[in-house]
Amino acid sequence: MYQVIARKYRPQTFAELIGQEHVKTTLENAITQRRIAHGYIFSGQRGTGKTTVARIMARCLNCEQGPTANPCGKCASCLEIAAGSSMDVIEIDAASNRGINEMRELREAVRFRPARDRYKIFIIDEAHQITTEAFNALLKTLEEPPEWVAFILCTTEAHKIPSTIASRCQQFSFRSVDFDELMARIEWIARQEGIAAGPDALSVLARAGEGSVRDSLSAMDQAIACCGTTLDAREIRELLGVFSLESLEQVTAALAASDSRKMMEIVAELEANGRGLQHFSRELARYFRNLLVVKIAGGPTRLVAAAVNEQQQLLETAAKFSEEDLTRYLQLALDLFKDLQSSLQPRLHLEIGLLRMVHAGRLQPIEEALSSLQSSGGAPVKSTPPKAAAPKPAPPKPAPAASGDLRSRLHAVLIEAKQMHIADAVEHSQIVESGNELIVTTPKMYMLYLKQPDFESAARRVLARPVRITIKAGEAAASAVSAASSGEDALRERALSNPEVRRFQEEFPGSQVRAVRNLRENEL
Repeated sequence: MYQVIARKYRPQTFAELIGQEHVKTTLENAITQRRIAHGYIFSGQRGTGKTTVARIMARCLNCEQGPTANPCGKCASCLEIAAGSSMDVIEIDAASNRGINEMRELREAVRFRPARDRYKIFIIDEAHQITTEAFNALLKTLEEPPEWVAFILCTTEAHKIPSTIASRCQQFSFRSVDFDELMARIEWIARQEGIAAGPDALSVLARAGEGSVRDSLSAMDQAIACCGTTLDAREIRELLGVFSLESLEQVTAALAASDSRKMMEIVAELEANGRGLQHFSRELARYFRNLLVVKIAGGPTRLVAAAVNEQQQLLETAAKFSEEDLTRYLQLALDLFKDLQSSLQPRLHLEIGLLRMVHAGRLQPIEEALSSLQSSGGAPVKSTPPKAAAPKPAPPKPAPAASGDLRSRLHAVLIEAKQMHIADAVEHSQIVESGNELIVTTPKMYMLYLKQPDFESAARRVLARPVRITIKAGEAAASAVSAASSGEDALRERALSNPEVRRFQEEFPGSQVRAVRNLRENEL
């Protein structure tokens, strides 16, 4: 009977394992030093070797020459564990044996010694699916099992394992297998099977697994069934529904040319050929991410899961765009992929998403806009420097009352101190300085704000001396308020009549001037 490649080439020793050096080294040392724990948790994404390492661990512990980090592979125990028929290595699928009754049966089985081997080993796959009640039933046994028992819990979702269980086990996190290591493994297997495969075909298979060895080897099995003994990258892409760089480059070509029509044609072609629009959006996001990474790296990098020739192609494409552009396109692609997950009209969402990218590419950076204003309207206006003033003491800098309106200066100091309510009260009050006294006339609703210490502190800073504050209830003089308003209006009118400001508003028709400040007064 035919045996799939993933099972045929499953590692049988630690030496054959790829991509999990931190796990391999620790377990080998533990076995050599006879520091064998009674419970282990192997966590990580699918296809990274969790169950494989659990079986290798079982062989190491029960080999006739063991416990040893290098099992012989020839004794009855090693052969039976490899075949999955050992009576003393019990594999449990927690997805279908997750209840309290199954855990009670397991707890009873723990009491009996191994039939033949040194250890009775329980490998529990998909352990996160065990119910809370079942975990509670297993808790005491897992904490203090007999000396001949070892538990190995394998899971893709370690956060679902109760902390009471996790604290009683040694935890190992399995990482995604590096792209180069995965390609080397697939190439070696292809040679063993007599399969001809070029770098492009190997790259497609390695990328299909997304760091999972089993997924990549399953894709390889499928590709061999399709292509025979010679693997072709184009045929594999069509088989797996993977988009080539050439097809994704149509999008960047349309962006570089700011061609909205081409974007619409791309979507029409995808739908006409029955390609998955959601899958295309996901591949597009990954494509822009790779372009951004090679742009930042400045050349081929291990951060991108692609062969060297593909990375060179990505680098040439990335050179047409700025880092800011690629960042913007990546964010738009991620938003598009998110929208398509729940869209009832995926074609419409894909079309509008690609058109947004075109429009985003037409945006002009604010720096360039300001630079063009200056170049088109002559030299930029230079502000006249303020007159030299006497040296000021260290902060906080006192502001003399002799310059500027007292009320407006108090208002500015309070705004700077982020005392918005007190500043608003000052704006609606009449303030008169009489010797060492500050007389404030304000409506009743503002009196409480003006009695706060922050107002007194602002007054001391403005007047540069201690002052007694008298607050009276009453309406502020209309003339004072109107004078302040007219001053602000004059300042605003003067600012809006500035040639540079007018050119800016012409360049950006929707822009608004929300506030005008006299910077020269603030510097006094």
